[in-house]
Amino acid sequence: MKRTKLRLAAMTAGAVAAALSGINAHAQSSDSLLDKLVDKGILTVKEADELRHETDKDFTRAYGAKSGMPEWVTALKINGDMRARYDYFNSQNDAFIERSRFRYRLRLGVVVTMVDNLEAGVRFTSSDPSGTFGGDPISGNTTFQDNGSKKFVYLDLAYGKWNFLNTKPVSSSITLGKMENPFLFSDAVFDNDYTPEGAGYNLTYRMDDVHSLKLNAGLFVLDELSADSRDPYLYGAQVRWDALWSKKVSTSFGLAALNIVNSQSLSNAAIPAVNRGNTRDGNAVPAASAPAFHFNPVIADASLTYTFVDGLPVVYAAPFPIKVAAEYMNNLAVSDRNQAFQMGVTFGKAGKKGLWEVSYRYKYVGGDAWYEEFGDSDYGAFYAGTFPNSGSGAGYGAGTNLRGHVSRISYSPFDALTLTASYYRACLINEFPAGSNSDMSRLIVDAVWKF
Repeated sequence: MKRTKLRLAAMTAGAVAAALSGINAHAQSSDSLLDKLVDKGILTVKEADELRHETDKDFTRAYGAKSGMPEWVTALKINGDMRARYDYFNSQNDAFIERSRFRYRLRLGVVVTMVDNLEAGVRFTSSDPSGTFGGDPISGNTTFQDNGSKKFVYLDLAYGKWNFLNTKPVSSSITLGKMENPFLFSDAVFDNDYTPEGAGYNLTYRMDDVHSLKLNAGLFVLDELSADSRDPYLYGAQVRWDALWSKKVSTSFGLAALNIVNSQSLSNAAIPAVNRGNTRDGNAVPAASAPAFHFNPVIADASLTYTFVDGLPVVYAAPFPIKVAAEYMNNLAVSDRNQAFQMGVTFGKAGKKGLWEVSYRYKYVGGDAWYEEFGDSDYGAFYAGTFPNSGSGAGYGAGTNLRGHVSRISYSPFDALTLTASYYRACLINEFPAGSNSDMSRLIVDAVWKF
C-alpha cells in the first residue's frame, strides 16, 4: 500500500514538473503539490521530503539535458526593468534655458545559481555614451534624440559570487567582478545606478529574532594606469545593526569608513567627468586637473520605522510604515567644505498593487565632503560660469557643493508597474561665480515596469 501511494504521488509530482517551462516554477509547484498531499494525510512529512529530493534531482538532470546546462546549475533567472521618463529643468537664473527631454532606461539580466552556494550574473543596461569611456557610470538613462537613431547597450553587471556561509545565525558571501554596490548608503554617497568593479564582502550575524549585525566591505578599482603605478582605488567597511523590536517598531544604525587611494590620479581626462563640485588642483590644463584633497570620510546613519500593522482605512490596505532617517558624512582629510548630511521622512511603501509612497528629504553635500563623481546625478544646480579646472562649462551640474530639497510621490497600480513623480530644488553652497543665482528646479516623472 505504501509503495503504491508513493508511486502515485511521484507520478503526480512528475506530471506537474513535466508541464512546467522553468526550473523555479517547477520547484514551487512540486512543493505546493507535495504539501497538499501531506495536509490530506496521503503522505507523511518524511515521505514528502524524500519525494521532493528525488523529484528535484530528476528535474535538474532533465533540465540540464534539454537546456545544455551542466548538472551543477540549479536555477536560471531572467530579470530586469524598463523605465520611461519625462525630465524638466528650470532655474531662476535668466542665463539658464528652460529644458525638457524624454528618456528611458532598460536593464536586462540573467542570474545563474549553482550547487555549493555559487552564483554568477550578468546584466545589460542602456546609457548615453560618456566620451571614450563607455556608458555613464552613474546613469542608465538614454535620451530620445537624433531622429530615432539606434541606441547603445552596455555591460552593467558581470560578477561571480560565493555564499560560503549559509546557516540560520550566520550568512556570508564574497563577490568579484562588476557588481551591485555591497554598501548600504543613500544617494548622497553613491548614485543608485553606480555598479562598482572589484570585490565586495557581506556578513550577517543574526543574534536572535530581534537583532542582527551586518558587515559590508568593498575594494573598488577606479582606474588602471598603464604608465603609472599610482592606480586609484577605493576601500572601506560598514557595520550595521538592524533591530525588529516588535511588529510595529524597527530601527537601523550604520557606521562606515571609506578611503580613496591615489585620488591625485583621478584627473578629468582619466575618468568620465560627469559631475562637479570638488576643489581642483591648480593644473593649467583642465584635462589634467584632479581633486586637490584626499577623501577618507566617516559616515553614520540611523532610521526608525513605525508600522501601522492594520494599514489605514480606505487609503492603504496593507501594513503602513512611517520611516524617519538621517545620514551624516565628514571627510577627515580636510577641515573646510568637508561635511554632508541629509534627513527625511517616508510615508508608506510602493511596489505592490494599490500601494503608494510619499517622501521628503533635505540634503546638504559640502564641496569636498566626498568625491564628486559618485553622487546622485539627478540632484544638481546651475553653474553660471566654468568651475575652476573642472573642464565643464556653464550649465547644470550634479555632484557636491549642493544643498536643497527632494520630494517624491509613488503609486503602484499593478505589482509590475510603479508611477513616480520627483521634485528637486537645489542651489550651490558656494555660488560660482560669487553672487550668481544657482537655484535649480527639476521635475522627473517615471513609469517603471519590473520583471
